[in-house]
Amino acid sequence: MKTAALVATLVPPPLFAQVDFDSYFPDPLQPTQAAAVAALRAFSTRIASPEGERSWWRRAPAPPEGRAGAYLDGGFGVGKTHLLAALWHNVPGPKLFGTFVELTNLVGAIGFADAVERLARHRLICIDEFELDDPGDTVLMATLLQRLTEQGVMLATTSNTLPDRLGEDRFAAADFLREIQGLAAHFDVLRIEGPDYRHRDATTTPEPATEAELQQAIESGGAAAADEFDALLEHLAALHPSRYGALVSGIDVAVWRDVHAMTDQAVALRFVVLVDRLYDRGVRVVSSGSPLGDVFSAEMLAGGYRKKYFRALSRLVTLAQPR
Repeated sequence: MKTAALVATLVPPPLFAQVDFDSYFPDPLQPTQAAAVAALRAFSTRIASPEGERSWWRRAPAPPEGRAGAYLDGGFGVGKTHLLAALWHNVPGPKLFGTFVELTNLVGAIGFADAVERLARHRLICIDEFELDDPGDTVLMATLLQRLTEQGVMLATTSNTLPDRLGEDRFAAADFLREIQGLAAHFDVLRIEGPDYRHRDATTTPEPATEAELQQAIESGGAAAADEFDALLEHLAALHPSRYGALVSGIDVAVWRDVHAMTDQAVALRFVVLVDRLYDRGVRVVSSGSPLGDVFSAEMLAGGYRKKYFRALSRLVTLAQPR
């Protein structure tokens, strides 16, 4: 894919293609949610202001009265991606929206210097799911974002606080600000608290399906993709993760037979990317074998990539609900 076309794909995924600030409903019991909406509305106004536009064209640093970035810190399922996409929709272009992985893939594909030159043409860049589990990628992105803020690009990003760290003050934010060092001064941290909305109607994934239920899902009338779980994992290994979105495009339901716990970290990380792309597109998942909640081992959930795994489990809960 040519570089221009690759950059052009960096827009909100289908699930968030139509969201705005008004379609986000803050929990009245969680005042940080309404506060985050107000802060992002003000941030979007500042980005779109005439003064902000002139500074963008001059590639000058952001005005001193406001920081160049907003960092949304919170647990799983509190609506951070919704708000990030709402910000993107509320700001005039040129603008980009991508996950941390998509941005690092872009830098790897076109090179650091070219990435800086192309990305600096944009008024706003939104980065979903900023990852802290790979020091090399984190430092690479920190350097990239530092260069972009120096040229007047405004930034917004999200990251997750782990479920067992929700009682600790600003855990994810502290990690983020420490890892990106000098870039920290450019970000306002917006803490968003609350329970995972994906778990409001179900705290666990449904029981594994019977063969009759799998067949019913396949014949439900929508576009279905049915795979043996091991065959699916093998196929993912043969594709670059950047192609997983195209792999699931147009699918209404994914049917997996004989799901089991994964023991290989590389296999599990590829599966996480697949879950993200399925969630982006609202694809229902119906599976047999082990419960979907058991696909990651206890060791994985305690390891360095556990934020990814907990996010995937959170998303699997909603994808597996009957419709």
